[in-house]
Amino acid sequence: MITIKEITKENIDDVLALKVDESQKSFVSSNGDSLAQAYVYSKTAYPFAVYEDDTIVGFIMMGYYDVKSYYTLWKFMIDVRYQNKGYGRKALELGIQYLRDRFGATEIYTGVVPGNAVAKKLYESVGFKDTGILELGMEEMCLKCI
Repeated sequence: MITIKEITKENIDDVLALKVDESQKSFVSSNGDSLAQAYVYSKTAYPFAVYEDDTIVGFIMMGYYDVKSYYTLWKFMIDVRYQNKGYGRKALELGIQYLRDRFGATEIYTGVVPGNAVAKKLYESVGFKDTGILELGMEEMCLKCI
């Protein structure tokens, strides 16, 4: 069973130990960098550890982007040891549900580094669509939750 859980002093070291494949490092921030951002933006960042039962398999962070007044899938990764097992899709669905249930989000945005076809395909599989906007070196995608 896949779940998302708050990051605490009990699991932070496990979150920091998660790694992506070498070929993916240019597509995703380190979890340490992401957690530093979550600390600075603590009122609008929502970081979670992704678990399968009692095993941590990934990290997801949603947020609220004040500048554009919308919710975002801000950071996301599944550890290299657990990729291609369906955990990513389920974790995305849980993150989307969190934003819908807690904040009533009707749209969620994310960005994909150009060339990251695997992430783009995964996001499309849960309903994200290209907006045609390239911003800050990222291809913008949007999920309509209505």
